[in-house]
Amino acid sequence: MPRKNFRELEAAMGTERIAVTDARVEEFIAAMPLQRVREARNLTQQHLASILHKDQSAISQMERRSDMYVRTLADFIKALGGELEIRANFPDGSVRITGLGEVKVA
Repeated sequence: MPRKNFRELEAAMGTERIAVTDARVEEFIAAMPLQRVREARNLTQQHLASILHKDQSAISQMERRSDMYVRTLADFIKALGGELEIRANFPDGSVRITGLGEVKVA
């Protein structure tokens, strides 16, 4: 099968199909499991474990969990260089949830 230039293939797709494909790509980028986020940040489980003062197996377990404490997830994301933000999405808009795990100073 002869190879085709990408621009030729893209032109044959049409703008509507390209827009749908671009939207799907954005969706995949916007929603990633923890393992993929860590990999995208170019960190190994071992390196992340040393940042969090845990062993590598604990990181592996965290990445496979379907539930965990918000603080644990926030620490994981912080170690990757990010900040955890929790949002509730509704048909008429979204709201950032605050006050979870925040330390109150007396």
